[in-house]
Amino acid sequence: MATNRSRRLRKKLCVDEFQELGFELNLNFKEGLSDEAIDAFLEQFLRDAMTANGLGYVGGDDFGLVCLSKRGSVSEEQRAAVDAWLKGRDELVDYTVSPLLDVWYPENEINQA
Repeated sequence: MATNRSRRLRKKLCVDEFQELGFELNLNFKEGLSDEAIDAFLEQFLRDAMTANGLGYVGGDDFGLVCLSKRGSVSEEQRAAVDAWLKGRDELVDYTVSPLLDVWYPENEINQA
């Protein structure tokens, strides 16, 4: 691919200065937790951790990708807010919040702006 791209193309491709960051999330629920309890947890998670912080979640009940609900990148503060929210939950045995990564091209390094 050409490296000399127009600004318009870089924006369409979400590369260079238009790179968008997010993070991966792995949730491990307690053994024997009912489906109703998991559903209630996910509703609270989407309302209190995602929507309240301007974030969107794509994935299942145990693994997903967190990105900004509009065009742009998740900040380190938003990532820390989700981590703090999950820390206080007793439905989980453990969880993993990945470092920020490029949501369109995960294999690419994060641009230092």
